[in-house]
Amino acid sequence: MNTILIVEDEFPISQVIKAYLKKANFGVVQVFTGMEALETFREVNPDLVLLDVMLPGKSGWDILKEIRKESTCPIIMLTALGDINYKLEGLNSGADDYIPKPFEGDEVVARVKAVLRRSTKQNDSVKRYGKLEVDLQAHRVFLDGVEVMFTPRDLSLLMFLVENPNITFTREQLIDHVWGYDYEGSDRAVDLSIKRIRKALKEWPVSEGEIRTLRGLGYQLSVYKNET
Repeated sequence: MNTILIVEDEFPISQVIKAYLKKANFGVVQVFTGMEALETFREVNPDLVLLDVMLPGKSGWDILKEIRKESTCPIIMLTALGDINYKLEGLNSGADDYIPKPFEGDEVVARVKAVLRRSTKQNDSVKRYGKLEVDLQAHRVFLDGVEVMFTPRDLSLLMFLVENPNITFTREQLIDHVWGYDYEGSDRAVDLSIKRIRKALKEWPVSEGEIRTLRGLGYQLSVYKNET
C-alpha cells in the first residue's frame, strides 16, 4: 500500500482528500503546518506528498526545496494560486505535478496514480544503497546528495558493478564486460580504475557498502544496506 503525506492547512480540504485516497486504497498521513511537514516526511518516508503552497509557519515552496535536497519522492503541489508563473515556479523547483484549487477528489486520485506510475518507471533505473545513489539510465552518481564525477571508463566499471551487486568478477571478466573483447592492454587497468573509484567514494560509509578485493578471485561491489 502506498502512503501519501497530505500537507494542507485547511482541515475540511485535507479530510476530503483523505477520504478519496482511502477509498482508492492509499495509506494517508496528514499534517497541517509547514513546521510539521519536514519532520513527518522524514519519519514516515511517504511514497508521495500532496503539498499546499500557502501554509502557516513555512511555505510549500520552502518545504519543496528542502525535500528535494534529500529525496526524489514525488510531490504534487496544491494551491489556489492559478497564475502560470506559480505553476512554473513549482515545476522548476522540483514538483512533479500541480493541481489548482478548487479541484475534484477524483482528479486528485487520478493525478496521484499517474505520478506514482511515472515515478516507479524512473526508480527502476536508480539504485540506492544508503548514501550512494546511482542512476543507471542517466549515468550519474550521487553520494549523500552530491554528484560524483568519473572518467567514462571508471563510470562504466562502477555501473557494471552496481548492476551486479554481491557478485565477484575476475579482472578478465571485467575487461570483457567494460573494456571489450578487443582490448589489448594490461589487466592492471582494472586495478587502477578500482583504485580511482574507491578514492572518489571514500566518504561512502563502509557500513553501507564497499568495493572489495577477494584475493585470488577478483572484485565485488558488496552492499550491506538494503536498497531503498
